[in-house]
Amino acid sequence: MLEGALNARLDAARIATEFSGFADLRRLARGEDPEAALREVARQFEALFLKMMLKSMREASPGDPLLESSQAGFYRDLHDSQLALKLAGSGGLGLAEMMVRQLRGSLPPAQARDGAAQAAASRSGDPAPVPATPPEPAGFGSRRDFVQALWPHAVRAAGELGTTPGVLIAQAALETGWGRAVHARADGRSSYNLFNIKADARWDGERVRVSTLEYEDGVAVRRQAEFRAYGSWAESFDDYVALVKGSPRYRTALERAPDPEAYIEALHEAGYATDPDYAAKVRRVLDEDLVAAFREDGGGTLT
Repeated sequence: MLEGALNARLDAARIATEFSGFADLRRLARGEDPEAALREVARQFEALFLKMMLKSMREASPGDPLLESSQAGFYRDLHDSQLALKLAGSGGLGLAEMMVRQLRGSLPPAQARDGAAQAAASRSGDPAPVPATPPEPAGFGSRRDFVQALWPHAVRAAGELGTTPGVLIAQAALETGWGRAVHARADGRSSYNLFNIKADARWDGERVRVSTLEYEDGVAVRRQAEFRAYGSWAESFDDYVALVKGSPRYRTALERAPDPEAYIEALHEAGYATDPDYAAKVRRVLDEDLVAAFREDGGGTLT
């Protein structure tokens, strides 16, 4: 009954001219279903973006001066609004899904995880699965929480690679937005993929398929790609170590591992990431943001 009522409220919010839908969204966000509200707001934002694109396309067209009138323009705007909502609801540009993944970290971990599972079930038509209890926390309350939870894994992995734990933490922080944008499975559970390692033909484990940003000739483009999924943060670090140590192209990076900046530069040059500023971004996290993370919530040191 509650699920049907929530869907009815969201259906009202999907109508471009139904302003009472905004009040329903507020109620959902305040406690009934924050995940559903987040998804609907993201979808409407994408619809607004698509409507702006349609408007720009129409303005670029000379049109038909014999049929132009204020009334025709009014109904054309209504049509474009509904078309934009329809496109966004059927997948659109993938902008809404990307926003949900980025903003889900602002929800309490249990609500984010359970809400994602409910959303996946509603799309498939199957009953929502009972959320599985992960072997360790899948979310972080702050950057300092991120560092503290992952530091022991980073120390162990850095020892195997011959580098410093800080550079591995910095790389994971950049790849996942300090743990807020770790790719999720279809049922909402975390993939625990801290280093965004893709699932190629050599990978026979679980996978998650998501929209990702790649750089081709220095230009950012949106692509669909499959990434590896693990059962814990420890498995993510283990696979990262196996990848770097087992791939001949990262041999130079291993040789430079004692110098963390040289290590990440060599890793980038070997093709670990397509972002032309990847190494500089990791160094910035290492030199500035990681220091600030140590000082959060009253400071302290990590051992």
